[in-house]
Amino acid sequence: MKQVFYCPEESNFYSNCLENLVLRDCHKSECIVEFGSGDGSPVINSLLRNRFEGLIQGFELNPTAWKTANSYIDEYNLNHKYVIHNSCLFDSSQPEAEYLVANPPYLPAPDQDIYMPLLFGGIDGATVTNNLLSLDYQNVLLLVSSYSNPQSTINHAKAHGYSVTKFFVLPLKFGYYSSEPKVKKHIEELRKHGMAFYSGDYYYLAGVLFQKLSNSKVDLSQELEKLMTSL
Repeated sequence: MKQVFYCPEESNFYSNCLENLVLRDCHKSECIVEFGSGDGSPVINSLLRNRFEGLIQGFELNPTAWKTANSYIDEYNLNHKYVIHNSCLFDSSQPEAEYLVANPPYLPAPDQDIYMPLLFGGIDGATVTNNLLSLDYQNVLLLVSSYSNPQSTINHAKAHGYSVTKFFVLPLKFGYYSSEPKVKKHIEELRKHGMAFYSGDYYYLAGVLFQKLSNSKVDLSQELEKLMTSL
């Protein structure tokens, strides 16, 4: 399957997190909402490897990525399991679902005038991530970067009644977009203020399952925070 994701390693990690933290715990006809579906390949790859009887509704603003995703969905005959809307989740009626999943844009920058504006995650990189937690879904799977003010995301989740129940961590090397001089300089400034954590050319990307406290028996928030701020 051809991918138009910017980082294949990150795409595969998202797919693995989706499988292990969400799909394998779905035993009924659960509904899942996805923010920023891209070309759809992470979800499609996951669906092809797992038995899932529910429905995933994706939201993707980029018309090119949306068309590509739909061509893949048709090719693999997954129309009954995966539907992608060419619109923004924040501007939609926000369908009811057991899970919200996303690999949100998390690139920090002083503004959107960067190589890839669609990756802009706000000044500290955590804006979109935190806004997704504010939608108040019971279970939320997000990819969280160590250079994108991870402490603010963990604190924001706590303030909205979430605990961290499971997470996976992947060390990644700074890529083309995060190495843009303007972006890298901004990340260095965030580091000085305790809002970005990395070592040399490497940072951590975590796949985190946030669950409402009433649904969870454990809270690994402190463990996640220690790990994400250890670089």
